[in-house]
Amino acid sequence: MEQRKILVVDDDGEMRLALELTLRKAGYACTLARDGQEALDTLKGETFDLVVTDLRMPRVDGIELLERLSAAAPHTPALVITAHGTVDTAVESMKRGASDFLQKPFGPDVLLAKVAGALARALPAPPALASSGATAGFLAADPAMAEVLALVEAAAASKATVLLTGESGTGKEVVARRIHELSPWVRGAFVAVNCAAIPANLMESELFGHEKGSFTGAGEARAGKFEQAQGGTILLDEVSEMEPALQAKLLRVLQEREVERVGGRKPLPLDLRVIATTNRDLPGEVRKGRFREDLYYRLHVLPIEIPPLRSRRGDVVPLAAHFLESSCRVNGLPPTRLTPAAEAALAAHDWPGNVRELQNAVERAAIVARGAPLEPRHLRLGGGPGRPDAGMEVQGTLEDMERRIILAAFEKHGSNKKATSRALGINVKTLRQRLRDYGVEAPDGPEGPPEGED
Repeated sequence: MEQRKILVVDDDGEMRLALELTLRKAGYACTLARDGQEALDTLKGETFDLVVTDLRMPRVDGIELLERLSAAAPHTPALVITAHGTVDTAVESMKRGASDFLQKPFGPDVLLAKVAGALARALPAPPALASSGATAGFLAADPAMAEVLALVEAAAASKATVLLTGESGTGKEVVARRIHELSPWVRGAFVAVNCAAIPANLMESELFGHEKGSFTGAGEARAGKFEQAQGGTILLDEVSEMEPALQAKLLRVLQEREVERVGGRKPLPLDLRVIATTNRDLPGEVRKGRFREDLYYRLHVLPIEIPPLRSRRGDVVPLAAHFLESSCRVNGLPPTRLTPAAEAALAAHDWPGNVRELQNAVERAAIVARGAPLEPRHLRLGGGPGRPDAGMEVQGTLEDMERRIILAAFEKHGSNKKATSRALGINVKTLRQRLRDYGVEAPDGPEGPPEGED
């Protein structure tokens, strides 16, 4: 295999030497530069697989180097190293083209992991895809996603607890997995817990584990989700659905960074990343007394809001093309394409169900088309129920509008909670709580199983 070439840029001679020794020992070829200007001069006559640069340097600093690197060598990734690692600095460097962010002090293993990750992400990949695999669907083609992706990169480099907010179906779990993939905990497990889908009486044992005989039915000891995620990442999906009593126990785990099994006597220290998601207005839930304020601030260390698909329309067609290719492959269909008319129809649709709705629509259309180019008639976007707020006058507070939209959708769908929750893009448990708040005696009609997925 050809030796990968790395340009190391730092005005600190000792740091340059330390970086060079570590990288050369790992098998990389290194060229050194004392500042950004010397790096730019070197880049005029030589190409590199990666640039590793400090931010604060004389003459040409790291930020300016990143800007000029994007013009001089647009396909060369950059790894930024600084002793002044704040989220703002990380966001700024990511906006200027950095591939990753590394804060001093760091050990050789962390450096090599970041370098390997930056080089891997520089290899050919599907255009604009920010994630891949079974949950692929988070793309960065739309400008609205630039700051979000920068925050994701910065969050991954830190140890901070991350709170992902956004409407149902926007891809919060995909973003959580992306943070895990880029983090120091990538070698550990990614454990997702759907807080809306697990019964309240089982949640404590599910999260924290239990000892043998700690309660009826506990025939053997069992590790909880926190223990299973040790050395990796735990995702608390729809954390706002957690019962108040369990919120207090979760707060203690986050504060003490240790967990104790139900019926146990010895706490286990934790080394993991915590990510939480919600599609609810958590400050509003705090004001209503349904979510602990102290837990909210413990989770709200690094908040990232995922915009709805209607606010990132530049992602719609690239996402649809990705889902079409995937659907054809999974369902054994011949490869096909979107026609210009289908692309226009997709771009014009409002997508109240966000990325999940788009994926379902494209997969359904691919099956119907059976290999023919996709036309608007295959997508069937015009015959849906439409948004429940269509034609509604905007007046009153946000809570007033939310109440009117929910009640209008509930009436429109014949008091069927499952159909209403799908139309609104929320889960059934959230809908039930809202209806109780409004004093509505909701019948138990044909709602089917609880839908807590996000």
